[in-house]
Amino acid sequence: MSTSSSQSRGIKGRISSLQNERKPSLEYSRPRQKHVKLADAYTFALRVAYLSYLLQPRARRTRQVAVPKPQVHRSSTSFNDLMKDFSLVRDSKSTRFPNGFVPILEKRLTGVLMGKERRKEYEDALVKRTFAAFLNAFTDPAFKKRMEKDRRVEDLVLIFFSNATKELQKGKAPGDDSVKMMVDRHVALFVRLIGLVMKDQDWTRDRPELTARLSTLESKLLAHDQDLTQDQANGALSTVEEVVPLSYEVRDMPLVRVVARIFGFPESMVQSDITKNKPFWTESAALQDLKTYQTHLNLGTGRTLNRGDFDTDQAYELWKKSESPDISQLVLAIVQSNPELAKSAPGGGLPRFNAQPNGMPSSDSSYSEASRRLSLKLEDSSSYVIDQSIDMSSLNIGTEGTDWPDDVENIYTFTPSDPRAVYRFILAQALSFDVKDTSLEASEATSTTPAIKLLSKQSTELLNEIALRWRIPHSSRLVMFLDVVRQRYIEQQIDLDTLDTAFIFVKEPPTENKRSSVVMTSVLYEREKWTVTDSVLMQQLLHALEENLLRELYEAIMMSYDAKISPVLGKILYVLDTHIRADPSFVRVPDQEAQFRTTVADGLVNKASEVYGSYVEKEIPQEQEAWEFYHVIQLGKSVIKLAEKIQKRFKKNPEICGVEPLAILLECLLPSYAEDARDIIGRILEGAAEKEQEIPIQDGFDLYKELSEVRRIHSNALPDVPFPFHVESLLADFVWRWIQMSSEQINGWVENAVKQDRFTVRTEGAKAIPTEDERHSISVIDIFRSFNQILDQIFQLNWDDDLGYAKFMTALSKAIGDGLARYCDLLDQMFSREMDRLTPEQEAAAGQTRQEKWMQLAKDTWNNKERVEPFQFYATSFVKLNDIAFAIRQWDKLEREINVDACMEVIQRHNPPATQKQRKTTNFVFTIKIVEAEDLKACDINGLSDPYVVLTDEYQKRLSKTRVIMHSLNPRWDDTVDIVTRSPLNIIATIWDWDNFGDHDYVGRTSIKLDPAHFSDFMPREYWLDLDTQGRLLLRVSMEGERDDIQFYFGRTFRTLKRTERDMTRKITDKLSAYINHCLSRRALRSLLSRGISISSVSSYFKGNRQSTALASSGPTEADISNAVKPLFTYFDDNFAIMNLTLTSEAMIMVMTRLWKEVLVTIESILVPPLSDKPSQQRPLTQQELDVVFKWLQLLFDFFHAVDEETGEANGVPTNVLKSPKYHEIQTLNFFYFDTTENLIRTSERMASATAARQAANRNRLSAPPSLGMSFGSGPAGLMGMPSTRRAKSIMLSRNLGTMRKAKEEKWKEAQADPNDDMILRILRMRPEAANYLRDRSRQKERLAAAAAADLIVRQSLLAGSGGRMAGTLGRR
Repeated sequence: MSTSSSQSRGIKGRISSLQNERKPSLEYSRPRQKHVKLADAYTFALRVAYLSYLLQPRARRTRQVAVPKPQVHRSSTSFNDLMKDFSLVRDSKSTRFPNGFVPILEKRLTGVLMGKERRKEYEDALVKRTFAAFLNAFTDPAFKKRMEKDRRVEDLVLIFFSNATKELQKGKAPGDDSVKMMVDRHVALFVRLIGLVMKDQDWTRDRPELTARLSTLESKLLAHDQDLTQDQANGALSTVEEVVPLSYEVRDMPLVRVVARIFGFPESMVQSDITKNKPFWTESAALQDLKTYQTHLNLGTGRTLNRGDFDTDQAYELWKKSESPDISQLVLAIVQSNPELAKSAPGGGLPRFNAQPNGMPSSDSSYSEASRRLSLKLEDSSSYVIDQSIDMSSLNIGTEGTDWPDDVENIYTFTPSDPRAVYRFILAQALSFDVKDTSLEASEATSTTPAIKLLSKQSTELLNEIALRWRIPHSSRLVMFLDVVRQRYIEQQIDLDTLDTAFIFVKEPPTENKRSSVVMTSVLYEREKWTVTDSVLMQQLLHALEENLLRELYEAIMMSYDAKISPVLGKILYVLDTHIRADPSFVRVPDQEAQFRTTVADGLVNKASEVYGSYVEKEIPQEQEAWEFYHVIQLGKSVIKLAEKIQKRFKKNPEICGVEPLAILLECLLPSYAEDARDIIGRILEGAAEKEQEIPIQDGFDLYKELSEVRRIHSNALPDVPFPFHVESLLADFVWRWIQMSSEQINGWVENAVKQDRFTVRTEGAKAIPTEDERHSISVIDIFRSFNQILDQIFQLNWDDDLGYAKFMTALSKAIGDGLARYCDLLDQMFSREMDRLTPEQEAAAGQTRQEKWMQLAKDTWNNKERVEPFQFYATSFVKLNDIAFAIRQWDKLEREINVDACMEVIQRHNPPATQKQRKTTNFVFTIKIVEAEDLKACDINGLSDPYVVLTDEYQKRLSKTRVIMHSLNPRWDDTVDIVTRSPLNIIATIWDWDNFGDHDYVGRTSIKLDPAHFSDFMPREYWLDLDTQGRLLLRVSMEGERDDIQFYFGRTFRTLKRTERDMTRKITDKLSAYINHCLSRRALRSLLSRGISISSVSSYFKGNRQSTALASSGPTEADISNAVKPLFTYFDDNFAIMNLTLTSEAMIMVMTRLWKEVLVTIESILVPPLSDKPSQQRPLTQQELDVVFKWLQLLFDFFHAVDEETGEANGVPTNVLKSPKYHEIQTLNFFYFDTTENLIRTSERMASATAARQAANRNRLSAPPSLGMSFGSGPAGLMGMPSTRRAKSIMLSRNLGTMRKAKEEKWKEAQADPNDDMILRILRMRPEAANYLRDRSRQKERLAAAAAADLIVRQSLLAGSGGRMAGTLGRR
């Protein structure tokens, strides 16, 4: 009997038309709500609750009456037959009692004996006696163990039957049927107890079959006695059921007590009101209310909901159609409760109800169930299901003879005049009471719904009863429920969780209360069936909630930057999105969201400014003199920490209602911090400069890291806003100070590392074989660790200025390069001392007189002493070589990590070409290679010398010293030295003869002037310098300008490392070269061909051993040739075995490669003389000698290649290294060696013409103008020198392993693709008739070289205006 409003606006034009609706009675369509008094709401709620009590099912009670005791006879069915049902399904799991059943049954049996079992049938003393007898047997451990294992119910029943029979048979005559029946009764009680245990533990659902069989067994046992509670001592008693009369006491009225609780009235007052109104509040009055409502509904008088209260005719018709069956069911419930009301009806006029399953009278049906069915509309379109039609006319609920009073207030007894308003009032009272009720437990949470604590079950039943009686539609119940929740929430009587719970309660009522819920879920989604009033009210409450939630949301968002975010922020957004704005009735207000976003954004800006101000006040001191970098860092850390916290806080949902708190925070904080940091840092630096104080470098680094992080965040957050200042320009001085300090300390670190190093392999045990990584010492590891720490300090800054970074790396590469050069110098000095020490034989000879030395020499010559002992190498020497090799790899790795080429490219890109052109080189690096000498003076008694060269400046300062070449007048050193100068420098080269004892002998001296003006083209030159005694010296000189260039510094250091490595390798191989020259020489070749004729053999011949020393006329066999070099192989093996213990595999291959080069040079010297324009005294070999030499070459090739015969794997020098250009040149001698002089000259001329043509096409490698070209021979040619066609091994081409490898590959390719006639010219030196051609060919070479050099100078002058010669995006490590 709802009062839906008719004056609400906005629903399809129907709402406005309802304003003029004339409905004066119950005002079902009026928009206004009358003010409801507490007394009125209480009175009508009490009436409905009292009516529910009147209509509730009558309770029944039993009463015992005496009856004649009949003669009872026991059935002949045996107990075993009764148990057949269990035995037939003996193995079925469903008939076994569950796990844990035995202890619970034991507990219940003990309760029976102790009188704790509340059921009357277990209070009999005889029953307790039989149960006690069974319990004694049941508690036996063996029996319990068997029961828990088998879990068969029939075993328990049979044991109980046996114990009960024994106990009840005592004092009775055998065959007494009463004993058998008593046993059946007690067994039935036991079976019933088992069933009770199953039911209490909720095991009946899992064991339905067992439950059914227990029930069947109990029925069979009680076939002769249905009353288990009958007192057997009294004998003849019978139980009679009777209806308990109503007490009319409040304590027996559940809903009435609910009304008293929610309104806060004492039950005595409620009892008084009921007693006073009992004559009026009757079933008849309720029936009359229904008749009245039914009549107005059928006649459409307007005193019920009408067409105007619905938006569509279909909705109205559906509602009206559902009302009639509901009213009929309510009438039937009243008549069923009080059949007297139907006695006045004609016979057979009463409606017929569904027969009860147990044959009980119709008055026994449950009214509460009917009430529950009336409120349930989830599945059925109608509220009730009636088996047959009911003739309502017999109940006189028609309109005939009914006089309606004019006063609408007196129409109904149980329904108020404004039921909607009163219902809402009662709903509000109930909700307020239940929310505050601490004893009310929340519903159990599920995976989809949270725990709900709103209305209690009792309040829900009361509200359902009221809505049912007053005919409140389900939609009105739902809307009024939400409206009450809305009001309580706005009044802050309930929290946001309760609001969310209310909406969830509406959408998905708790499972246990679905049948008694205040609202129906299906109604929520059937808005087309709602009344207009409900639709308007739903829209209004949603907007009211949205407005209130937006205010709370604003306050919650304003806490975004606080230490803790508002706990309700997410909940508000969830309720707004899920319950408010997602509702079909919600209508969005234009521009409301945009205005809210603007308000929130402005508020967050103010909040961010307040937060930053608090940080500044906390971190920055008030006094400017106390400012330090630390304060700026801490302020930055606070800003970043807050930004990270806000980012993490809003990571999943960065945007709130179109506003991003993090973005607003960063837009406010980052520019403010940057500007403040710039001003504070500037003042700190100015103050330090005024006080002439230096700020600690680490403080500057820490500040840069902090500012870089702030700038990174600024760049990501504000990509279109430039950072207020250039951080690198402000703090670059700290980096330069760090570089300067490190540069000053590097040499000290290197010297300390070398001083503390013992240069031993780093094995764990003394006898352990070192691995490859353990064969270098600790000093090289320490210095590179120090170097990396210096670089890491810069790398960790992540310097965001490519040009500045490149300059830092350039300065560090120079300092580190100087440190490595110092390391190489120290190791080379130590290595030289170890390698130049005297052997035991030399030490012994040093103590001999001159006469003793001559006698020893003669004795050795007479005895033909050929055995040369291996040099006793120190393991520390090899470790030093390993250290240099390790340093080369680390330097190459460092070059890649720094990205040297990219650094150079950045510097060149930022420096304009004009700047590069105007830059003047102040230092020049001259690279002097002491190649070879010719026709030196013999200083030893054997007609040879042991020459070495010492370079000094004009002040007699030693600059370099070469190695000693033993027993040679045409030595080849190939030693290189770098000399740095700023002005012209005179270099004096002095050749000395090394002696084991005494002073070294003077061989000769020459000089050369190193003038940078003569090398302005930076091309290499060769100088044949005549000595002041006899012979000449060949020097190859090149110059490079020392530049502040990272590629230059890396190249210079790399070349220093490689040169040190090469020098060490040479010093090792020089200790072996003497024996190589001894075994591979023309003397050894003649000895082989003469079958070993020597002074000792001739002496033996004259002493009488003529037969054994007879000369053979035949040539040497293959075995003889192989045996001739076997001592050399043995010598190599002995030395390699010593080296292999310490050298790395890489260093071992390097030494073997160098030895192979010595072998090739030695073989070449046997075959041909060195290249010169003068004829040679060396005679050519015979064909037999040539064949022997090439067989030696092949044997040596196989030895150095070291192929495993079993696996075929090469363990020595790779083939591509062995087959070097020198090797191929020697191989070509076979084609020209015995050719005629005329053919050789013609071939040389063809090669010279081809070479001239190629040089004319490509002259980019030649230098020096024709006027600078001097003669190739003797005289003053050393003043300027001849331009060389050789590729200079410049610093830039040696800056890493990659460039060096590439240069070597190009050199080999050129040697293969551009063959020359050098070998032919060397053969022609042994032909006296070719002397003139040699002289002419030499002059031709000079002219070609001079022309090529002049052409190149012209080209370089044309290219000079285009910028620098070297070019190199900046990667970082």
